[in-house]
Amino acid sequence: MFWFDPIFLLISLPALILGFYAQMKVRSAFQKYSKVRSWSGMTGAEAARRILDQNGLYNVKIEPTRGMLSDHYDPRSKTLRLSPDVYQSNSLAAVGVAAHESGHAIQDKQGYTALAVRSAMVPTVQLGSWLGPIVFIAGFLMLQMTNSALGLSIAWIGLGLFAATALFAIVTLPVEFDASKRAKQLLVEIGVISHNELKGVNSVLDAAALTYVAGAIQAVSTLLYYAFLLFGARRD
Repeated sequence: MFWFDPIFLLISLPALILGFYAQMKVRSAFQKYSKVRSWSGMTGAEAARRILDQNGLYNVKIEPTRGMLSDHYDPRSKTLRLSPDVYQSNSLAAVGVAAHESGHAIQDKQGYTALAVRSAMVPTVQLGSWLGPIVFIAGFLMLQMTNSALGLSIAWIGLGLFAATALFAIVTLPVEFDASKRAKQLLVEIGVISHNELKGVNSVLDAAALTYVAGAIQAVSTLLYYAFLLFGARRD
């Protein structure tokens, strides 16, 4: 019904292609600038610590974590977790990613609205991202077989659950764009990189931002496809 449906491919294929391109671009940019040392020689962990301290975030811990590009800020425990290639490297890619994640900690301190909204949505999205499609398909199939009000109601519930995932992806965009903007500015202000090195940091962070754009487009396109199926079934 889905992967073999040409309408699904028509709606989702552009987003899938963009997502694949974005992943290739971010890996390429990170690999390229992970070989270029920042003039300050600071590691990602050191750059993050300086940024956090400059902004009064002495309570935010910095810890290494496993995995490539698994870097993230946990607002619940006030912890910045950096992957090995970021935590211990003094490359432009490392300090760029570390500064970006530090930007999220600053957003948290300042009560940045989009971050607060995204954090509040996390429990719903964790449920809706996997349960929504299952509930929708179950309701849609019931609607097709029995044309019952119950099937329609279940399909609407599934659609609503998945809609939260799409909304989460959209809300994520300003959060990530703002963190990158802060990172680029702070890295120069505190002397981690020079103005001439901004090109490398821009390449890494802009490529990472593209992955979030692709994710949002993919989530919205999938939601539109589900809605197309549901409204089509109602007309039938």
